[in-house]
Amino acid sequence: MGPQTPPDPDPAGPDHSARRLHVYNAGFLTQARLRRMLALAGWQVTLGWPRRDTPDEWVGVWGRSPYAARGEAVATRRATGLLRVEDAFLRSVHPGRAGAPPLGLLLDPVGVHFDSATPSALEQLLATHPLDDTALLNRARAAMARLRVGNLSKYNDFDPNLPAPAPGYVLVVDQTAGDASIRHGGASAATFNEMLAFAQIENPGARILIKTHPETRAGYRGGHFAADPGLPGVEIYDAPAAPWALLEGATAVYTVSSQLGFEAIMAGHKPRVFGQPFYAGWGLTQDENPVPRRERRLTRAQLFAAAMILAPIWYDPFRDELCDLERAIDVLEAEVRAWREDRAGGVGYGMRAWKRGHMQRIFGHTRRLRFADAPARAAQLAAQADAPVLAWAGRVTPALDAETTARAVPLVRVEDGFLRSRGLGAQLVPPLSLVRDDLGIYYDPTRPSRLEHLITAAPALPDASTYRARSLIDRLARARLSKYNLPRPLPDLPPGHRILVPGQVEDDASIRLGCTTVATNLDLLRHARAANPGAILVYKPHPDVEAGLRPGRLSASDTEGLADVIATEADPIGLIEACDAVWTMTSLMGFEALIRGKPVTCLGAPFYAGWGLTGQAIPLPTDVAARRQARPTLEQLAHAVLIDYPRYVDPVTGNACPVEVVVDRLENAPARAHRPGPALRLLARMQGALAGHAGLWRR
Repeated sequence: MGPQTPPDPDPAGPDHSARRLHVYNAGFLTQARLRRMLALAGWQVTLGWPRRDTPDEWVGVWGRSPYAARGEAVATRRATGLLRVEDAFLRSVHPGRAGAPPLGLLLDPVGVHFDSATPSALEQLLATHPLDDTALLNRARAAMARLRVGNLSKYNDFDPNLPAPAPGYVLVVDQTAGDASIRHGGASAATFNEMLAFAQIENPGARILIKTHPETRAGYRGGHFAADPGLPGVEIYDAPAAPWALLEGATAVYTVSSQLGFEAIMAGHKPRVFGQPFYAGWGLTQDENPVPRRERRLTRAQLFAAAMILAPIWYDPFRDELCDLERAIDVLEAEVRAWREDRAGGVGYGMRAWKRGHMQRIFGHTRRLRFADAPARAAQLAAQADAPVLAWAGRVTPALDAETTARAVPLVRVEDGFLRSRGLGAQLVPPLSLVRDDLGIYYDPTRPSRLEHLITAAPALPDASTYRARSLIDRLARARLSKYNLPRPLPDLPPGHRILVPGQVEDDASIRLGCTTVATNLDLLRHARAANPGAILVYKPHPDVEAGLRPGRLSASDTEGLADVIATEADPIGLIEACDAVWTMTSLMGFEALIRGKPVTCLGAPFYAGWGLTGQAIPLPTDVAARRQARPTLEQLAHAVLIDYPRYVDPVTGNACPVEVVVDRLENAPARAHRPGPALRLLARMQGALAGHAGLWRR
């Protein structure tokens, strides 16, 4: 029978009239994610024999695997369609042999992309699709930039901080022995020796690095080159360095059929190709063994658009739906970042008992954390495990600094993120985001922080990152989300030019460290009134202070003549929306107002001040102003603060997730789902009382 057309993927959910996909490989049945992705794409995985010559009956096989012959024989005998399934080109943190589920699939009813003997659906796309839509090609360019900035590849269990070799080498890419893309791509094991010989001949005297495949490095499958090639100027490179960094330092790239050849094209190379991979034959490679039927000439953006946007299906595990490439990159970024930061484990310090489970949930997925209460013990455990100390930022002491320095142990400060929860941390509501800062902490302007570095670098972000941040800002505004998301009413406000003055916890470290002149709520009100004698001042006490958990309460007599409205237990976002400007010391409400388009005047040095986006009633300290010379846009600032700096955890799956997933959960979950029980509320009040004496509880 003639070729059949598979059903179009349905991003909204499974098609209940899906075509039946008969499989004879256990992997289709045991891999839940694989079955779910197929279901969402309109395929019902089943066993048994397909009905003969029936359009809705198909056979599914995995690429050209050793077990594919079973399904191929059944499809031929039954005259049914044959669907070949393969991983897409952006897969997971670890290789599939490590048990990692795929992020995307290629579903091919024509052939398989790495088999050059016959056309595949991807080859047909590359040969016949117009690939001239401006929006599509802009998406492709933006996605390529994101992969490079994020150091993302097909497999991602490498160390982006590992120094790459000194530039100027020729990169020869090894592959795993017996890989189907070699056998079905016009090559053999002998081709690798031929490739190396060409690299030596064409680059006389050059240093040649043979890049080991990740599965070979992990011990799953062997490669084609000995550990010591025994050739002058040739060496095996098996360090887990970032592929993008390796490509950047290479003067030439040689490959048989590795995906690294595709990534080399994205990095600006024209690789020398000795097999017949999908990316060869389109004018972007130097082909030793060209495919005669591939005559079209494509740009990098066109190749990427077909291979990464049009051909695959991508899966969002948090919404359980098919998605576009951009959302798949969001998901992979979150997974990869969590693995890279957590793979060494850590020793928690300064974590009260109720916080430890949440720390374990967020930072202990790859390797479980240990906890210690004494600086010396924390540093000792971290040194033994070759891991960092993860210390609650407000509990870091000179003793801990000294112990970690003496043992050469990294000290990473941890704090709540800026989109935290429904409810207060002081009431023991668990966080949905935490920040890890290896330099300082965002609220301490007396020293650089990782956030300050991210904001400084933000003007260089690709356009796609700016668009993502703008979309996030718009979503937060529409959903009216803030740090704590407490459902509260809005008081009646008199007409006039309204200025919101958010009160703070007066022993808060951001005030102690970031305010040189004005450091109390009363002084804040006095300065705001003196500078705005005719304005309507709306004073909002901090929720921790209102709850009796932290110091900073002002009496009615204190605010008389200064504040026109005392907005107790009021909705902070509603107040921002209702007011025309904000005056603050260092409150996060200043940032929340800033991203909602309100003018903000600072009397201290919060993380968002000094970048040209806020007014400064009291000048920043000279050293702070000197460090904050970058001039990011509002979107670039928001990207650093809300996307790059915090780590987010999905309360439903418990996995590291993009910020947009937390926005979904906060927007859709009822407030009662996040409230602590009576015992925890009592404990919170007891801890608040102790904090008034000891000054230990900041959040």
